[in-house]
Amino acid sequence: MTATERIVLQKRDKHLLRELSLMRVVDREQAKLVAGFGSTTRANLRLLRLTRAKLLRRFFLGTTAGGRRAVYALTEKGAHLVNVPYRGIWRRHDDETLVADFFVQHQLRVNKLYCALKYKPIPIPGVAFRRWISFSQPLAPGIALIPDGYVELTTPTGTVACFLEVDLGTEPLRVWKEKVEHYLQFARRGEHERLFGEKQFRVLVVANSLRRSQSIRQAVAPIIHKIFWFTDFQAIDREGLWGRIWFRPKGDELRSLIEPSNTQP
Repeated sequence: MTATERIVLQKRDKHLLRELSLMRVVDREQAKLVAGFGSTTRANLRLLRLTRAKLLRRFFLGTTAGGRRAVYALTEKGAHLVNVPYRGIWRRHDDETLVADFFVQHQLRVNKLYCALKYKPIPIPGVAFRRWISFSQPLAPGIALIPDGYVELTTPTGTVACFLEVDLGTEPLRVWKEKVEHYLQFARRGEHERLFGEKQFRVLVVANSLRRSQSIRQAVAPIIHKIFWFTDFQAIDREGLWGRIWFRPKGDELRSLIEPSNTQP
């Protein structure tokens, strides 16, 4: 197949292209989940065809062990074809190996949460994914706050609204203290209800390790004892997003994100 050969798009191809406008960049496993590919071989072949048709750009993410994994981003042509905003990632060359590319690594982690919330079963009766919003500018005038994402879940007792913050250990703890102050300012001004129609919200902080999660929690605990929830990606991999893996700012009790008797911030 040549680079200029046409491709007949399937429904799942179009869905993947639309989702990439939101997700920015995906690896193969995320593409499989979003597009519903049943096998790795089929996913690899389809992603290759979409890349050769210039609907996707492919890069390789380097690892400390010297291996590489392919990641995919939307092209301007792909965005135009499915009528979505073009929000691809700019890199100089296709098939380039991206070493220590923190933007891509961070976005893939955000996407991991997005996929878990939207595309994986929620093992809690009556709880369902409602919507996800991404941000490219501050939430409100005068508040320097750009969350990594926002999700709403419907539950038997109402909507649970959550901002998400992914931490890969690259920000000093003072930045987290400032971030907490921004969220408090956002809450006091009633901006959340004005923008999203919900009075209350949570902030879910997912760090790259338990140690980092606890460091952030200890740094912000003197400032706030509500709203924030803390966990790490290893805990999510081990027990799932919905397990008892969440800490509050104070106390050592592990909590579930959603419980029948617990839908408050």
